[in-house]
Amino acid sequence: MTPRIAAFDRHAIRFTSAAPRREAAEKPTLVAYLRGARPFSVLALPLIYSALLPFVLLDAWTTAYQWICFPMFGIARVGRRDYLVLDRQRLGYLNAIEKVHCMYCGYVNGVVAYVREVAARTEQYWCPIKHGQPIIAPHDRYHLFADYGDAAGYRRGLEGLRRSLSAPRTD
Repeated sequence: MTPRIAAFDRHAIRFTSAAPRREAAEKPTLVAYLRGARPFSVLALPLIYSALLPFVLLDAWTTAYQWICFPMFGIARVGRRDYLVLDRQRLGYLNAIEKVHCMYCGYVNGVVAYVREVAARTEQYWCPIKHGQPIIAPHDRYHLFADYGDAAGYRRGLEGLRRSLSAPRTD
């Protein structure tokens, strides 16, 4: 049963008063959770969590990159906090291990989304041309780019695309 959300703002979600009781009833004990864990899942944990350091470095490097480079070109900075949303650990129906897993996944996926937006803005400034071959999952800005091989369209649209990076997007 999905809990009813009583209030939502940018930084907090409040559930109805009955939600904590229902959450507590759904929370597995650590012993039950570990007993039900698949052996290969447990064996994979060191490999999975070993990626944390590269993601922290990528996060830090991307932040430094955009803080140094974006002002030079008039590109609006990406709001890191808009992409790194760590809130699932507040759910009462998750045990301590599940909360750590949710924080890890939220952080890693948030970093990837944040880096993608920084890279998309960089690409829009420097090379807003679609690829000649289809790509599986283009970023949100890709549809604005000039078609592959359209030299006139590229030249005609380049400055406008660059200028649009300094203002908040409305599309």
